[in-house]
Order: sequence, then C-alpha cells, then structure tokens
Amino acid sequence: MRSIWRTLDRGPLRDIALVCLAVGVIGVSYGAASVTAGFAWWFPVLMGALVLAASSEFLFVGIIAAGGSPIAALLAALLVNARHLPFGLAVPDVLGRGWRRLLGTHLMNDETVVFALAQDGLPRKRAAYWACGLGILVCWPIGAALGALLGSVVEDTGALGLDAMFPAVIVALVLPALKERALRRTALTGCALALSAVAFLPAGLPVLAALAALPLFVLISKRQDASPAPTEPDPNQGPEPSASSKSSKSSKEAAR
Repeated sequence: MRSIWRTLDRGPLRDIALVCLAVGVIGVSYGAASVTAGFAWWFPVLMGALVLAASSEFLFVGIIAAGGSPIAALLAALLVNARHLPFGLAVPDVLGRGWRRLLGTHLMNDETVVFALAQDGLPRKRAAYWACGLGILVCWPIGAALGALLGSVVEDTGALGLDAMFPAVIVALVLPALKERALRRTALTGCALALSAVAFLPAGLPVLAALAALPLFVLISKRQDASPAPTEPDPNQGPEPSASSKSSKSSKEAAR
C-alpha cells in the first residue's frame, strides 16, 4: 500500500476516493433493493464481496424479484459480465503475476480499468488499479450492508435515486478521453446502439450492444494513420514564390 501512495499524486488519489465513496452509496441502493425483493440481509453483502460487479448483481436481483428463475438470472448476470473480456485485454500487464493476478482479476471492473488506462506509465497504472479495486472491495459490501438495514425501513428505495450516481461517475471519468475524435465517435455510436436496445433488451444487456461499435474505433484509427500529416513550411527558406513569379522565371529561362 505504501507504494500506491508514493506513486500516485493527490489528484488521482482524491478522484479514486470519491469514486469509491460513490460506489458505496450505490451499494446502499443495491442492499436496500435486495432486502425489499425478499433476500436475507447477508445475501447482498456476500454477493458484493464475491462477485464485485454492480450491474450483474442488480440484474440478478431484479430478475429474481420479477419472478424469474435463478438459472436465468445467473445466465443474464454472466452475459453482462462478458464485458470483462475486453477489460482483461486492455490491462494485461497491470494485473501482475501469481496470486496477485488472481486477486487483480477479481478486482476488475469499470472503474478500476478506467483509472488504470487514464495513467501514464505502468507503475502509475498498477497503483491506480489496485487503489481503486481495493477501495471498491471495501466500500461496496459495506454500502450493501447499510442498504440492507435501510431496506427494512424504507419501502420505496428507488425514490432515493442513488443508482443515478454510477452512470454520472463513469461519464465524468471518460469525458477527458472524448477529446480524441476516434474515441468520441465510437462512444457516441455505442451510446446510440445501447439506447436503441433499451426498448427490447432486459436491464444490463444494452451495454453489451454498445460493444458492437468497437470496430468503428479501429477503422477511424487506421484512416487517421493512413492520412498524410500536414507539412509545415521551413522558416529558413522564406515564403514560397507565387505562380506569376514562377511563370515569369520560366519565360526568362526559355528566352535564354
């Protein structure tokens, strides 16, 4: 842990702390919704520590609460967690080796990957990944436990609007990266695909439809690499001669 504090500056550490706090608040909503749906108080806490994936946990509880079978809820949750496959391809060197790699894989989620990719250099990426992952591992189950206690008192937990914090935090994290044209167009296309899929897909699955926009990023990046870079005039050579001066010079040379 000392290496994390020494590697990261105050800015990233402050942002990580705020995100972990926001995740804990979302955990309150998750725990309250689970108890309201009929689960025991310990269930969201145990799921929060072992699964550590908010969207799949929300989807699992929602399907069970709607009368679905546990098998269908499990399959839907696994499908939502399929987004971790490209996550693992994006941060293979950050996870480490041996038991650290196993623990690092368990800590993988949207926030840890975003913070890792936002840093420069492998040491800073690793420090941000582990700081965020361990913080969420603590805050998410604690929030779920507080929510389980709250769910026995508040009947309509959706009125609190706690689940709106998660997308707000993710948007705030990815906004600086959208300055790049390829990322911006790909993100907007993915948003359009996800919004169009909301009408006919269950909760948690539209985000997977957004992954269909990934080939667009590769295509735009290849076009940018293939386009020639604009050449700047050499200040030592002076201004380029105009067309009239070029024609007069060529006529003089022909007369000679």
